[in-house]
Amino acid sequence: MADQDIEEAVTRALDEAPPRNFGETVDLAVNLRDLDLDDPSNRVDESIVLPEGTGQETRIVVFAEGETALRAEEVADDVLDGDELEELGDDDDEAKDLAGETNFFIAEADMMQDIGRYLGTVLGPRGKMPTPLQPDDDVVETINRMKNTVQLRSRDRRTFHTRVGAADMSADEIADNIDVIVRRLEANLEKGPLNIDTMYVKTTMGPSVEVA
Repeated sequence: MADQDIEEAVTRALDEAPPRNFGETVDLAVNLRDLDLDDPSNRVDESIVLPEGTGQETRIVVFAEGETALRAEEVADDVLDGDELEELGDDDDEAKDLAGETNFFIAEADMMQDIGRYLGTVLGPRGKMPTPLQPDDDVVETINRMKNTVQLRSRDRRTFHTRVGAADMSADEIADNIDVIVRRLEANLEKGPLNIDTMYVKTTMGPSVEVA
């Protein structure tokens, strides 16, 4: 059960958002303090599975071959083999387009070296290097889990944003998602909650509401 203050903030953000004729996301803005973000070890870089899901389609592309590729095709948006990987490496524009439209990449562990060689300069700076799939990992289970995953990444900025749901989800569901994010941040930041200055929740086009 999420903190009541979080749920109240989400309820206000949903209630005060003007009606739109498209599906809005709900985002959380986090402002950090008392952290030297020039030091990479202090930066936030977390993958978090949201208990209530993202409320949105999450595009996942898998690099795999053989049986793993066949299984991945059941649930992934696209599956690319070694030859297609090499072709992408020769087409910078296509590689950038793929990186821009894909939320997460997964790759068989033994393909990671080639991915680094062919796509490292495209995926690395965007924080989209694939999650390695070990031989014992279930690719379908991994994909389904990542469909409910968001990436928290501050880089060297004090303020960062992450998706926490969709406007057609309930305030309770969105608040549960935020609660998981806040707990993870407090557990991993150097000074815990003292490193969180303020947080705001809002729909895509709606007003920001501070989370107490």
